[in-house]
Amino acid sequence: MTRFSSSRLLYSLYSSANKTTSSSARHSSPITALFLNHTHYFSTGNLARAKESKDENWKESMEKLRNIGISAHIDSGKTTLTERVLFYTGRIHEIHEVRGRDGVGAKMDSMDLEREKGITIQSAATYCTWKDYQVNIIDTPGHVDFTIEVERALRVLDGAILVLCSVGGVQSQSITVDRQMRRYEVPRVAFINKLDRMGADPWKVLSQARAKLRHHSAAVQVPIGLEEHFQGLIDLVNMKAHYYHGSSGETIVTEEIPADMQALATEKRRELIEVVSEVDDILAESFLNDDPISATELEEAIRRATIARKFVPVFMGSAFKNKGVQTLLDGVINYLPSPLEVTSHALDQTKNEEKVNLSGTPNGPLVALAFKLEEGRFGQLTYLRIYEGVIRKGDFIINVNNGKKIKVPRLVRMHSNEMEDIQEAHSGQIVAVFGVDCASGDTFTDGSVRYTMTSMNVPEPVMSLAVQPVSKDSGGQFSKALNRFQREDPTFRVGLDPESGQTIISGMGELHLDIYVERIRREYKVDATVGKPRVNFRETVTQRTEFDYLHKKQSGGQGQYGRVTGYIEPLPMDSPNKFEFDNMIVGQAIPSNFIPAIEKGFKEAANSGALIGHPVENIRIGLIDGASHAVDSSELAFKLAAIYAFRQCYAAAKPVILEPVMLVELKIPTEFQGTVAGDINKRKGVIVGNDQDGDDSVITANVPLNNMFGYSTSLRSMTQGKGEFTMEYKEHLPVSNEVQTQLVNTYKASKAPE
Repeated sequence: MTRFSSSRLLYSLYSSANKTTSSSARHSSPITALFLNHTHYFSTGNLARAKESKDENWKESMEKLRNIGISAHIDSGKTTLTERVLFYTGRIHEIHEVRGRDGVGAKMDSMDLEREKGITIQSAATYCTWKDYQVNIIDTPGHVDFTIEVERALRVLDGAILVLCSVGGVQSQSITVDRQMRRYEVPRVAFINKLDRMGADPWKVLSQARAKLRHHSAAVQVPIGLEEHFQGLIDLVNMKAHYYHGSSGETIVTEEIPADMQALATEKRRELIEVVSEVDDILAESFLNDDPISATELEEAIRRATIARKFVPVFMGSAFKNKGVQTLLDGVINYLPSPLEVTSHALDQTKNEEKVNLSGTPNGPLVALAFKLEEGRFGQLTYLRIYEGVIRKGDFIINVNNGKKIKVPRLVRMHSNEMEDIQEAHSGQIVAVFGVDCASGDTFTDGSVRYTMTSMNVPEPVMSLAVQPVSKDSGGQFSKALNRFQREDPTFRVGLDPESGQTIISGMGELHLDIYVERIRREYKVDATVGKPRVNFRETVTQRTEFDYLHKKQSGGQGQYGRVTGYIEPLPMDSPNKFEFDNMIVGQAIPSNFIPAIEKGFKEAANSGALIGHPVENIRIGLIDGASHAVDSSELAFKLAAIYAFRQCYAAAKPVILEPVMLVELKIPTEFQGTVAGDINKRKGVIVGNDQDGDDSVITANVPLNNMFGYSTSLRSMTQGKGEFTMEYKEHLPVSNEVQTQLVNTYKASKAPE
């Protein structure tokens, strides 16, 4: 009863206070005022505390989150390392090797093709927990033909592990991957793998990383024994020795450092402190004052320097022999940033792509990036990285790139190709959604802002193949496959050859296209015949020339009339645009509604140059004057006038053929250097670098792609199978006069029978 009356009293006091005006409030008793103030304070304080605790919970969960990628040169043991990480974190309960000799294959290589070839093609996303921390791992491909996958993965990461082979060292693809990490400002730790192999030398690899990758790095571990004597690792931060026991190295035994290695460990720890103190002021002060540096101080300094991208800590181990993986996981948690420590920015579409820093809080508007698409059993699966806000199942989200409003039907967390349903996900997390129709690189928001994440660099394809299904019945499946691959991979293009009517697929190299032809056969059961690979040449003009063309046709009824006058000139080689159209007409010589048709005509004409029928690039067309007819002028007439004007003046503009030139890196035993260099010269290549790496020569050369077909076979025969090479697209450059004449004659001969 008392409780009831007191609550009545409280209510009446509160309501009477609300009703009184400010003057009556002044006359009310001080006790009432005090009581009222306390009530008010109590209610808002509670709200604030609830909000604070929610924020703290969110902050705590964000601090315990790591989004990392594992990138490396092909065959450095990247997928094997991921497999071990999943095993130790309890995500899988048995270990399978990559080449699937046991018929199972590594967990992350979920496509049949990947298991068979033993290479990783798609970046599968998976998550695991280690010591209360949630780690999202993106397994990225190591082959240069799939760099778009690597770039897409790096775009959404907060940190990365760069895997280096202790025998092969820093290889060409390691340099490419490292360059990409630098471009996307990803902090990284290095892991020198395969210490159990013959010829393992981690210190050689460390000095290579400093020289070739320009890493400011030092080892945080020292191996106890190498090759078949590799037993464990010394942790230089805590100065303890770790041994890995048990059938799969799951039991870690920590002991004191062996007496015979004490001096080496002390020297390497001093080197580590010295290197870190060069980039961290707090540690530098203790180091210069000769103060003893504790493990915690050193760990904090390494973390600060790594997140600031001024230092790369180097871990060691052997994933295959199950040594050093758990300490690497500790390193990921200790030294790589949480999503809170990384600044992400978006482009505001309403303010002419102005950069906006994203706070990364769940209270902000939703901003998420679709970084990968997959065709799953239940329709399209879209991987999203959430940068700000919260996404819930059943929410409406807007695709900023095309303005479509979409409902989120199902939200899942991925583990390679298995999934678990979740109700909501907040900023910093990586999730997948079903049934959302979009392309990779699209940005989703909740509609309150129009932000897009920065556009990713998409390189132009350099090689084409003609493909067609063997049987006429499988045309539907064939086109379905091509559409899906195009949506998934921006570097894979599909077109039609207007002359032969064949389907042309273009990509980043022979392996890239072979993999897709193979996937059409495997996943869609369509056998396809493949034509000879074709290089994507381009044409361009080298001098300015004028055009003045009148298109007039009278054939009873409405005729066609259109006159265009202007010039065509080359754009600078480094110009971001490949084609520019300037309308410089003053007045109404040509009615403005016909101008788009003229531009369309020139664009169409530039699709196929007169030399060898390849697209014409780096040209600017200026329209100065023209004439029209009140009755006979039409969009078609002006479009045709533009096409004929382009063809008429093209020869006078001294056109040249551009061919794709590749940056080729070869690693060969020194005794074959002369033969290989001679062969590169024969292929019209230019050698730009020649380094020694132990007994091997590393040759860097720029070689036209047209001369690189079947090179792997000839390199094997020249070097008794010991040579290896990688190549990536560099630029399009003009061909020599002799090659140009040859290409033009071949093109004319192929047209002659028609």
